[in-house]
Amino acid sequence: MMFVSRQGRRKAEMRMRSLRPDLDNTSVGSLYFFPTPRKRRCFFMKNLSVRELVLMAFYVALFMVLDTFVNALPLFQMPNGGSLGISTIALLMASYQLGWKKGLVVSILSVFAQFVTGPMYTPNLLGFLLDYFIGFSVYGLACLFPNFGYFYSGVLITNLIRFVSSTISGIVCWETPLWASITYNASYMLPTLILGLVLVPLLYKALEPVLKKTLKA
Repeated sequence: MMFVSRQGRRKAEMRMRSLRPDLDNTSVGSLYFFPTPRKRRCFFMKNLSVRELVLMAFYVALFMVLDTFVNALPLFQMPNGGSLGISTIALLMASYQLGWKKGLVVSILSVFAQFVTGPMYTPNLLGFLLDYFIGFSVYGLACLFPNFGYFYSGVLITNLIRFVSSTISGIVCWETPLWASITYNASYMLPTLILGLVLVPLLYKALEPVLKKTLKA
């Protein structure tokens, strides 16, 4: 039997430690495989201030108020779901003021807020994902697309994505013919698109100094 002194054991342990990768301090270990406690936090909520939380809550509340208003007016309602998207103005403004990460959180929360504000027309889970989750969450990404003066391409692109998603839902989930689904969804999505293209640039340009001060204050 071979006996090893305490000093010899310590030297062996130090050699073994030097061979182990430092997973906490390397970019590979800390970011991808073995995140440290600080980096385990959701990247959406990293360094989120109380002011930003209040603004996010404000936009969700504004969405709920506008959605409740639209649901109270049968004139703006389609028989099988879909309505004039006045409430989407709140989601677009959140994206342009707070950025796409926080705007996406606001948009996702607005999807579940619709369980409170009015009826949700969906035949199954796939219909919910296409008509509501994708259809409304996408507005949070509007600020990723460039603006050309008073033309905000993000408003156009996000509404087009919602239109395509709802059209697919009509075909797959509601078993509606292609042209019937296109016509039905275009009847409320086209006014929603025009409303967003007109109101969002005007509102943002008018409120831009106030919105910037709100975040900096």
